[in-house]
Amino acid sequence: MSLNPYALPATTHSYLQRAAESLSEAIGATEVPTRYACAHVAALRAAAALLAARAHPAPARRRQQKNAWVLLAEVAPELAEWAQFFAAGAGKRAAAEAGSPRAATEREADDLVRDADRFLALVEQSLGLVPHAPVQMRVVAAGHRAGVA
Repeated sequence: MSLNPYALPATTHSYLQRAAESLSEAIGATEVPTRYACAHVAALRAAAALLAARAHPAPARRRQQKNAWVLLAEVAPELAEWAQFFAAGAGKRAAAEAGSPRAATEREADDLVRDADRFLALVEQSLGLVPHAPVQMRVVAAGHRAGVA
């Protein structure tokens, strides 16, 4: 389902901006738990952007409480696997936010940054927007500026 990018709600654009900020924070984080948590939050904010654009709330008396990942799978079935993936990492994110150094490994945090980056691009594309430049390109560019090869 492609939407008119010019007709998207302001909240959608705000969530996309916040997702990009969380992703940047994850990339710059030196602590593994912070990197993991920020990457997960970036994905959650990207999901919120899509929900803001596509979801239509049910009447209050029929409404059942559902988390963002459940709603995302309902509203955007093409992203259901991504929703399941990120839902499975919610416990690790909570542990990481609590400061647990064992919440995630460095590899898990780095993989989640890349996965959140891909997910954000898919959300942007499904909203009819041009996807942002992939993280890997930005990380490499940042590494070269810092003198890292």
